[in-house]
Amino acid sequence: CPRCMQCDTKFDFITRKHHCRRCGKCFCDKCCSKKVPLPRMCFVDPVRQCAECALISQKETEFYDKQLKVLMNGATFFVTLGTSDKSELMVCRLSNNQRYLILDGDSHYEIEIIQISTVQILTEGFTPGGGNTRAVGMILQYKVPGSEELTQMKFTASEDFSCNKKLSASWLAAMHKVSK
Repeated sequence: CPRCMQCDTKFDFITRKHHCRRCGKCFCDKCCSKKVPLPRMCFVDPVRQCAECALISQKETEFYDKQLKVLMNGATFFVTLGTSDKSELMVCRLSNNQRYLILDGDSHYEIEIIQISTVQILTEGFTPGGGNTRAVGMILQYKVPGSEELTQMKFTASEDFSCNKKLSASWLAAMHKVSK
């Protein structure tokens, strides 16, 4: 490429060409001067990126730091399967490879993320005009491998103080952001 793909400056002996390590496009030094970590592409140290890619990389890093870590650490919920009246206290977390939702209690479930079709966050405290609401639970619908029917699970934050209700609310908020 003979010119910067952002500002159209011609490359020469003085104005050098640089490649964004994320998108691969050619830029001048001014348009590709940001150095941002890019761990998803296996760059250990911060690398040169154009302004657009640097912003996306920063948002990805923020998302990972704030949302995925919360989901991987897990939280405790009362889980009800299908139309049952019986619920079980379970720790719910995202697997390390981020492919499964793992639920551990007396029972054990591993739900493949790709099989989840619906995530509905249950809230309380709604005020007209969109005031302060708080996540108190979630309804999850997913396909069990080998079946065409959807299975439903209801997650309810525990009222028991031995279980951290704030942690459960943070986990639900992260799940809501991930499912968007």
